[in-house]
Amino acid sequence: MLGARAWLGRGLLLPRARLGLSASRRGSSSRDKDRSATVNSSVPMPAGGKGSRPSCPSATPQKAPNRLINEKSPYLLQHAYNPVDWYPWGQEAFDKARKENKPIFLSVGYSTCHWCHMMEEESFQNEEIGRLLSEDFVSVKVDREERPDVDKVFMTFVQATSSGGGWPMNVWLTPNLQPFVGGTYFPPEDGLTRVGFRTVLMRIRDQWKQNKNTLLENSQRVTTALLARSEISMGDRQLPPSAATMNTRCFQQLDEGYDEEYGGFAEAPKFPTPVILNFLFSYWLSHRLTQDGTRAQQMALHTLKMMANGGIRDHVGQGFHRYSTDRQWHVPHFEKMLYDQAQLAVAYSQAFQISGDEFYSEVAKGILQYVTRSLNHRSGGFYSAEDADSPPERGMRPKEGAFYVWTVKEIQQLLPEPVLGATEPLTSGQLLMKHYGLTEAGNISPSQDPNGELQGQNVLTVRYSLELTAARFGLDVEAVRTLLATGLEKLFQARKHRPKPHLDSKMLAAWNGLMVSGFAVTGAVLGIDKLIGYATNCAKFLKRHMFDVASGRLKRTCYAGTGGTVEHSNPPCWGFLEDYTFVVRGLLDLYEASQESSWLEWALRLQDTQDRLFWDSRGGGYFCSEAELGSGLPLRLKDDQDGAEPSANSVSAHNLLRLHGFTGHKDWMDKCVCLLTAFSERMRRVPVALPEMVRALSAHQQTLKQIVICGDPQAKDTKALLQCVHSTYVPNKVLILADGDPSSFLSRQLPFLSTLRRIEDRATAYVCENQACSMPITEPCELRKLLHQ
Repeated sequence: MLGARAWLGRGLLLPRARLGLSASRRGSSSRDKDRSATVNSSVPMPAGGKGSRPSCPSATPQKAPNRLINEKSPYLLQHAYNPVDWYPWGQEAFDKARKENKPIFLSVGYSTCHWCHMMEEESFQNEEIGRLLSEDFVSVKVDREERPDVDKVFMTFVQATSSGGGWPMNVWLTPNLQPFVGGTYFPPEDGLTRVGFRTVLMRIRDQWKQNKNTLLENSQRVTTALLARSEISMGDRQLPPSAATMNTRCFQQLDEGYDEEYGGFAEAPKFPTPVILNFLFSYWLSHRLTQDGTRAQQMALHTLKMMANGGIRDHVGQGFHRYSTDRQWHVPHFEKMLYDQAQLAVAYSQAFQISGDEFYSEVAKGILQYVTRSLNHRSGGFYSAEDADSPPERGMRPKEGAFYVWTVKEIQQLLPEPVLGATEPLTSGQLLMKHYGLTEAGNISPSQDPNGELQGQNVLTVRYSLELTAARFGLDVEAVRTLLATGLEKLFQARKHRPKPHLDSKMLAAWNGLMVSGFAVTGAVLGIDKLIGYATNCAKFLKRHMFDVASGRLKRTCYAGTGGTVEHSNPPCWGFLEDYTFVVRGLLDLYEASQESSWLEWALRLQDTQDRLFWDSRGGGYFCSEAELGSGLPLRLKDDQDGAEPSANSVSAHNLLRLHGFTGHKDWMDKCVCLLTAFSERMRRVPVALPEMVRALSAHQQTLKQIVICGDPQAKDTKALLQCVHSTYVPNKVLILADGDPSSFLSRQLPFLSTLRRIEDRATAYVCENQACSMPITEPCELRKLLHQ
């Protein structure tokens, strides 16, 4: 831990509470990947706060815009009318700082961040603070979703110097981009325990003038220490660690932190953690006959069920909110992120594969229904997020959750119809309120509502099973199911008339890659071609709008333009490692779902580009950003945490294994081994921080199954064998359709495919491992037995 006093600089007399820590607990919107590990669970995370959605720029004509008005990012445009001389991240700002010898004030956030809105309203719209920022600093605004490299580098500094992190992230840099002070949310004025933003600015300004050399020396020391701490390399190691050992330790660490009653792996706040659920399912599969294996399955399924019944799920409009502020999954932070929807759709589909319980498949379908209805651009791409904040009524100040909460009076007015056959007088509204736990006083605890904005409001959360609710009123279960579904639909129609939350219409290659997987995997598991069609359209969108054919590079972002068009920034924002990694995985999933080999071919090309731009030939593994793109940044990092999203290196390890299975190219297997070896120390030390990589390690050491279906793609018997594979939980596999054409792409990659024959002209399956194939199988039931072995 780097001492807070050291990095503040001698003589900068700030309160002893460390800036980043005290700020992060209040200021983070908790999309920080390390959040579940670093948050102090004794500190309540507010569900709502002071209304913070700023007026849209067009509503403030009395103010002249700053240079952010020329940007495409919704987040930067939210700050385009601040009385701050903002610069976007770039050479113009850096040159100004060097020429005028001023420190850089870097502020990083994103457009649906509640506490980013709050700091803007309190500080960045303040004329005096704006003058300080413009006269004494070079102020730079960054959308963390556009520039994850900038965010990761300086978040590493904030976390190392304060034990916390989150957004908004505010860091002061030297003109050479080395950080020397950092924190997250700052209130505008001093309080009893917190230093105010105005005071911080004035003290840093004075220190820069009086003790600049000391600040520069401290900054250099901190940067050197961070560089040493963040290096991930193979070193002298030749091989990765034992998968069996890492699996056991990761499972044990998860088991110790598991919440027996409500599921999940922390007290509060609680996050959906698909990477952990994926690990538990894989662990169950390889330990099915043991007590620990049964325990892993139970932990994952129970967590998914409790989340789906809780208020973190939007029971009216579907989809999942960002996280729960309480242990019970009851009161969420209401923001909705695309990457959560994508990963949770896969997790619920896998839960259905494993359990056969249609509860999970219905949740998965509901998630994708929300995405196609609310986040879908007509080009086939998907928007990034919906905000937590919205006005309760038009013209009012925005409040967190206003779009989603209900009063008893509203429900009674919307659902007054009597329920026939009940054992007591009952309206459909009363039935719904009983089932979803609504009360006259509101079901949100004051501890979840520190500013009193949600008094009398209710979050829908399932309190009883359908059977219990039916028994309570002497009704048939199916009748209750129908009544509740009808009631929710009426609430959905009524909610359409409320002011909607802000939509971040930015489209990111990485998150759209995750969404390709979400639709492809769910569509294949459930046998719904329409969902696979959405995955195909999204992949076409990525190739049309986010791929540069000449260079083979991906673009990071594009934006919804007028009239349904797609716009890009100029110059374009080029892709980072996670863009390539998540898109490649999406394309591999789409090939297996659709058997269209063109997607596999594009995945191979993108992997080649990824290797060229990001591979560390000396230390192993992939850097998060291109060397040229991040020039000037003090660190070039390799992400080593599977959090809200899996780390790009963890997913890359899986991709390399799968690509080797599809092509037999030894180079990709060699790279996978180097990558796993480079991260072996991190896995040994904290395997629970990299559950997705531990899964990849297991897949490598157990070897992947090549499941080959020989048959006509359009024939019923071929489709039956394919659906058998899709409906069975086999995570460590590649699924190949061999149509008998020796000139096909896959036949050229894997010559052994031409030796596999159909039996009696029927579609025939082979399961191959370590260059040895099973006997031919023509019956789906026999194939299922073999896959379960």
